[in-house]
Amino acid sequence: MLKWALIFFLVSLVAGVLGFTGIASSAAAIAKVLFYVAVALFLVFLVIGLLAVS
Repeated sequence: MLKWALIFFLVSLVAGVLGFTGIASSAAAIAKVLFYVAVALFLVFLVIGLLAVS
């Protein structure tokens, strides 16, 4: 998931440098959503792992 967020972030940077602002903002929004989903999944699995140990 973080890999895809990084890919969309890089696409956003390249599109921004080349002047494609619409594509850049869309790719940045997708990267942001993927990043937050990855963080949320990490926290969920962390809590499940901590509860399974005890």
